[in-house]
Amino acid sequence: MEDKLNIESMMEKNSTEYLQQQNTEAESQECNEQRNMLDLLSKKFQTHDELIVHVRNFFFEKGYVLSIQSSRKDKYVTIGCDLGGIYRNRHCVPFDKRQRKTSSRLRNCSFMIKGKKQDEGFWTLEEKNNLHNHEASVDMSGHSSCRRLSKEEISSVETMSKSGIAPRHILTSLRQKNNSLQAVSRSVYNAKAKIYRENLGCRTIIQALFEEFGDGDFTFNVQHNETGHLTHLFFAHPLSITLTRNYQNVFVMDCTYKTNKYKMPVLDIIGISSLNSSFYSCFALLEKECEQDYVWALDMFKIILGDNVQPSVIVSDRELALMNTIRVVFPKTINLLCVWHIKKNILANCKRYFEVQDEWNSFLSSWNGIIYASNEVEYAENWKQFEGKYAQKQNVINYTHGTWLPYHEYFISAWTEKHLHFGNRVSSRAESAHAKLKRYLQVYTGDFCQLKDKICLAIENEFQEIKAHLATERLHLPHCCNSLFFKNLTTRVSKFAMRQLHNQYEMVKYGKVTPLCKGHFTATMGLPCAHKMMSWKGGMIPLDFIHSQWRIDSNFISSLGETRNRDDGIQEMFTELQYKYQQCPLVQKEYVRETLSQCIDISTSSYLEPTIQPHKGRPIKNARKNNSSTTEHIPSNFEMVENRRRCRVCKGVGHNSRTCKETIVVDELDSRNMDFSMNEGGQSNLVDLNLDYNPINF
Repeated sequence: MEDKLNIESMMEKNSTEYLQQQNTEAESQECNEQRNMLDLLSKKFQTHDELIVHVRNFFFEKGYVLSIQSSRKDKYVTIGCDLGGIYRNRHCVPFDKRQRKTSSRLRNCSFMIKGKKQDEGFWTLEEKNNLHNHEASVDMSGHSSCRRLSKEEISSVETMSKSGIAPRHILTSLRQKNNSLQAVSRSVYNAKAKIYRENLGCRTIIQALFEEFGDGDFTFNVQHNETGHLTHLFFAHPLSITLTRNYQNVFVMDCTYKTNKYKMPVLDIIGISSLNSSFYSCFALLEKECEQDYVWALDMFKIILGDNVQPSVIVSDRELALMNTIRVVFPKTINLLCVWHIKKNILANCKRYFEVQDEWNSFLSSWNGIIYASNEVEYAENWKQFEGKYAQKQNVINYTHGTWLPYHEYFISAWTEKHLHFGNRVSSRAESAHAKLKRYLQVYTGDFCQLKDKICLAIENEFQEIKAHLATERLHLPHCCNSLFFKNLTTRVSKFAMRQLHNQYEMVKYGKVTPLCKGHFTATMGLPCAHKMMSWKGGMIPLDFIHSQWRIDSNFISSLGETRNRDDGIQEMFTELQYKYQQCPLVQKEYVRETLSQCIDISTSSYLEPTIQPHKGRPIKNARKNNSSTTEHIPSNFEMVENRRRCRVCKGVGHNSRTCKETIVVDELDSRNMDFSMNEGGQSNLVDLNLDYNPINF
């Protein structure tokens, strides 16, 4: 009992000593804080900025963030806690009815300290209220003022943003330079928005766009409606104009979506260089995808090409409005349809009529025989066999015959291989160009100025790539062509064309040349074929037989060419339009008068931003919400067909493993080979399928 009392007395004594020690430490800490505060108040500062920096650092170490409440130059400055003040509802909307559920950091903290400038010229501090109504912060990153970027960091954000670097990568770069950086991604977004507002100044987006077009020597034109809202915008970068006027033979045209916040479709025209690489020729933002819109856009494109210039081939999808416009604006140009898109449309509309995969593969083989028929006789025979083979599937025959055969000259090899298309029978160049552009855009919530800036980045990088590759190919010689036969072509013809010629040369060398020359290779590629090379055996390929598309010995790329005066260019556009519309019965006279009356005065400030249009196509069921800013395209019909759930047994579509015919057959076989009858002792007679189906009694 005595031992227990002794232990309790010792514990009580220790707790009393601990409390005394804690009180002593608290009193000592309070004395030190008071002493430090007195030292701060007794200090003299030479400048206003020195006072603010010192005071903020002093209280920052204690877990408090200060902000300037009021000040007057060379008179005084009042500094308070950043949690001071009371939130004021400026929206006049009750909190429970707001769309955004926000919060406030203000707690009406009364801490305040004042700095004054004395007659002697130095600054001193005066304590007003040294009490906070909240605890000190442990992690200072919760205060928004601690996440601010410095002037140097904001300058870095501006530079990297102009280079197209994503905000998350900008933040990573800033943290690598400053380990103690408290900024978050929102800090970078806010900095970018502030920089954009400052650059815009008092100008509207349309005014800023026109000024940037003029400063950059762009060729551009716009149209607006009765209310002054822009409905059409066409522009071409001077570097793109240089490439377009030197490679005028083949172009790919296609519209892309989700590139701007106005939801306007963008007609992207893609050219092909001598390296067989793609380049952006020009862009046209349209209100709709009607013939009138396409006529206006292609008339602008015609001016960029130059007087009396018409491409040999334009590749597009089966966009009937665009196809009709190409036939009118470029009557001498051959319009080819994308074979890949045709196959995908066949997939989307015909595959549901074939339950077995082998039947579908056989159908595709028959359809390919029609597409790649080498002459008209073969085409007629293949189509006749196709009709007879699938006579029972009338829906398939009606679709192929009604939708595609009226345009057989646009995609059947018997006709397309007579035209100079340089091997381009698909619009994949446009698809890849769209993907590249959207990687620069990152989101589609930008306005015209932001869209133009990202397009400029893509074009300038693309131009430099082409320029560097051309210079490289003038120095390098392909090993396979290092012979006397190709001597005239080295450093004068691109590597792509040299490889095509070498393939033909290999056919001659190894005796793989067919007896009859169809002329397809020369007609489509602009290069001599193997049959022609046989007549030059022992000699060299003449340079004159190489199409100018593949020549790299010209020095046009080193200069940007002549820049066009924007006012003269616009006047020339409307002169061309007036002559064009007088000769063209396609466009209605009312539209002609409206177009000719809209001659642009670039100095005007009356243009308004376009009204937001809905995207093309119907919304997809169970798709993501429309507020998503991603540039990812909406899946096409054929993509939905390809992504259909398949049966895990036979891999077919239209049924599952429970209704699959193969599963039913297997189940019937198992039921015949398994005997679950009970014997007299109440035991089961089971069948072991691993032992040649011999029943084993247990």
